[in-house]
Amino acid sequence: MKPWIGFCLFALLASGMALGQQGSTASADDTAALQQKIRDLEDRLIALEGQMRTLKAQGGQAAAVAPSPVPGSTETTASTESAPVASVAPEPVSLGGAGGSAAKALNPDISMIGDFVAFAGGNSIRPSPSLEMHESELGVQAVIDPYAKGDFFLTFGEQGVNVEEGFITFTALPESFVARVGKMRSAFGKVNGMHNHVLPFVDRPLVTQNLVGGEDGIDDAGISVERIIPFPKGIFLSATGQVFRGDSGDGEELVFQSHKKGDISTVAHLRGYKDLNESTNLELGASYARGHNELGSDFITSLYGMDATLRWKPLRRAIYNSFVARSEFIWSQRHDLLTEQRAFGMYASGEYQFKRRWFVGGRYDWSDRARAANLTDTGGSAILTYWPSEFSQIRGQYRFTDYAGGHKSNEFLMQLLFSLGAHGAHPF
Repeated sequence: MKPWIGFCLFALLASGMALGQQGSTASADDTAALQQKIRDLEDRLIALEGQMRTLKAQGGQAAAVAPSPVPGSTETTASTESAPVASVAPEPVSLGGAGGSAAKALNPDISMIGDFVAFAGGNSIRPSPSLEMHESELGVQAVIDPYAKGDFFLTFGEQGVNVEEGFITFTALPESFVARVGKMRSAFGKVNGMHNHVLPFVDRPLVTQNLVGGEDGIDDAGISVERIIPFPKGIFLSATGQVFRGDSGDGEELVFQSHKKGDISTVAHLRGYKDLNESTNLELGASYARGHNELGSDFITSLYGMDATLRWKPLRRAIYNSFVARSEFIWSQRHDLLTEQRAFGMYASGEYQFKRRWFVGGRYDWSDRARAANLTDTGGSAILTYWPSEFSQIRGQYRFTDYAGGHKSNEFLMQLLFSLGAHGAHPF
């Protein structure tokens, strides 16, 4: 029996040792798994701490950008509570898929130009106040659609408001025609189509005041059609035809007046332009205007005009030196009660830029009067202009006028022009 007992004891001991060895191996595996889980948790904790620091930094920046709260205001509490929302980037503006730039494109160009004038000296024929906010021009300009653009110019004087121009321009007509519909300055001559703030002098020439309606000139509601005419030798040629209601000017400066719907006025203008060399160009024009005057539908006033402009602007010194010479000759043929008044008038002017911001010029005037062609006014001006910037001008003008009947005047005019906002370029 002793051998069996020994064998059994040996078997039991061997089994116990094997089981003990298996248990120790499983315990070691569990420990290693726990240690791995702990390391994973540590890594996740480190990552979460990093995210928390990032969020805190972003919250501090949003609070710095947010406006200062107003004590006691309920809106302040609401804005403070919603501060984290401000850190979210705003969504870009979208107009039917056109993007945010379309919002700006839909806004017109708006500008305001001030024209302040001071007068010194006496003038018994055309008196002026000593100080005057002569004109404030509000301009609104925009492209309407791919086929047209719109321009509005309202002028505010000390006595009221006037629509100087307001028209739509159709730029995509067949056969290269360009049409305008609305109220506009006519294409007669050169100065008539210019706004006050682009004139190289404070006032308008005598011939404009005596024969072509004064400061407003031929400015009426109507339709204008223009076309460029192909021409050889590098000459730019354009023809313009205009039809107006027939009312231009008022008082002593009245040119046309309609008494019935058929009393329209018409204007035709032919313009030629050529570059003489890289620095000099010449422009010539011929004009005709016809309408009814204040005496009735059977009384016609006709105007004939010639204009010439010579420009010199050397490319290498364009910002320092330039010269512009301009002249107009106008004939007036007016039916009167007893006879026909035939008057003539002209002016010649020159402006030289001798420094970057300084210009000096002069003008000579000679003009009969439309209703009394036997009376002639003459005059002359010396002008000095300083441009502090592209948006302002200071101009001084000495003006001598010898009116018919022996009335002479010596005056000094000072003008300050200033511009706000985007103002489109005018034809030169």
